Amino acid sequence: MRIPIVFLSLCFTLAAQQPPSREETLAAMRRAAAFFTGKVATGGGYHYYYAEDLSYGRSEHGEGPTQIEVQREATPVVGMAYLEAWHAARDPVFLEAARQAARALVAGQFCSGGWDYIIEFDPARRKNYPYRTVHDCGSAALPRRPPTTLDDNVTQAATRLLMRVDRALDFKDAAIHEAARFALESLLHAQYDNGAWPQRYAAPAERGRHPARRAGYPADWPRQWPGENYQAHYTFNDNSILDAIDTMLEAARVYGDSRYRQSAERGGAFILAAQMPDPQPAWAQQYDAEMHPAWARIFEPPSVTGGESQGVMKMLLALYRETGEKKYLDAVPRALDYLERSVLPWPERPSEAWSRFRRGEPVLARFFELRTNRPLFITKGTRVRAQGLGSKLVDGYQLSYTDESVITHYSVLIGGGGLEAIRAEYERLRGAPPAAIRRPARLSGLSPWAEYRDGPEPRPSAAKVRSILNAMDSRGAWVEPGVIGKADQLVSVFAARPMVLTINGRAIQIDENDTLELFQGPQPPRTRIIRSGAFAENLETLAAWLK
Repeated sequence: MRIPIVFLSLCFTLAAQQPPSREETLAAMRRAAAFFTGKVATGGGYHYYYAEDLSYGRSEHGEGPTQIEVQREATPVVGMAYLEAWHAARDPVFLEAARQAARALVAGQFCSGGWDYIIEFDPARRKNYPYRTVHDCGSAALPRRPPTTLDDNVTQAATRLLMRVDRALDFKDAAIHEAARFALESLLHAQYDNGAWPQRYAAPAERGRHPARRAGYPADWPRQWPGENYQAHYTFNDNSILDAIDTMLEAARVYGDSRYRQSAERGGAFILAAQMPDPQPAWAQQYDAEMHPAWARIFEPPSVTGGESQGVMKMLLALYRETGEKKYLDAVPRALDYLERSVLPWPERPSEAWSRFRRGEPVLARFFELRTNRPLFITKGTRVRAQGLGSKLVDGYQLSYTDESVITHYSVLIGGGGLEAIRAEYERLRGAPPAAIRRPARLSGLSPWAEYRDGPEPRPSAAKVRSILNAMDSRGAWVEPGVIGKADQLVSVFAARPMVLTINGRAIQIDENDTLELFQGPQPPRTRIIRSGAFAENLETLAAWLK
């Protein structure tokens, strides 16, 4: 008997509307993990992005089949997703995948204790990096560069992943356990006497050179970028100190070592000392040895920041939740009041810099000029990169008081919508007994201090889980539209203003903000990609459904 097509179609529709079963979800999670560990990983680690056919992979700093990235949206976030899958399913497949990611980090740990942005797996090239697994760390011939970086949550996230995998393995993987403890010891020794950390370090901090003192305004500061080395500055930029503090708080939980808790509290003391006096009682991105806001990169001037200051307040709330010390809570209102007063008026004719915000949404300047509180902006510039010749900034990158024609690769305006949530959390904590506000026993994510979640995460909807399952291809991959280029890029030019390109006399208009790229070979870049961040998010969503 032939079954009508309409009936079959109805059956498939009804089946698709059913909540995904545990078996279906777990099978999809296993298939996704098998694809990522078996086909995508290099040495257990990952890039940000891959071409759909895996012919090319790259990250912000690394590319190609012999490198992986240690920044958040690559190896750490994938490793954390495997751990969440293991906690949900208790399937050893996911714990083994997390172990492989941790072992990749072990292979890339420096003699200074931490990590740089990339890990190189090519045997010949590995000799050029100060890896513990390659060199005698006491040798005079040890490569000294690159140093350990705390920028962009690199070393902190790597250390967190090692700690969490170490605990999940009951501290029985000797290489992972030793690397985690070595990283934590290096963070202890790199911390300055005043409780701060630098952006980068290659050796322990010198004692006696960084006494505790309160932040203040310099008598004057250079309006032109001085080009000085800023890596030793006390750095809130990209939340470097905040992630270091919270890594130490978690380490104290995992290993029961009071030195880590003491380190975190010294970091908290630095936060309190770094709060600027009136009229701008918030924080700078970075401070020099005199505790004055200082230049970092060419687009990061001395200023009070509307961005990192929000993160600092969240960290103060997290410290209060961990310690019950009211001094952390008491520092929040002055900064919060100041930032709420500093919300910018919505312009009559918004410039390009405002395009990512909705009308009426609170917006802050990333940089407020010292004392005057005027918003500071950085003008747009043309940048040229050529293979073997490095990168050259042709023009632009000047301080400005107007938001016209300003840089787009780095936000000069910051959303202020988080201020309302910070105030609500402050009020909640102020009225609650300390014992009732402790953070969850098991922390998750790469920056737990930035979250206010209490108790388990809400379960995702059946419709969302079904859409994730349906989007997976036959390999176990989630593919999306996108272009990441390809290997052998010869030239890249970012156009800060309209330009004209000619090919054999034929003119092609290049618009402002366009990026011109020239690659070797006739094959155009792929237009569909696989993203490690999307893989991690989908796997964690499926894990939450299992729970």
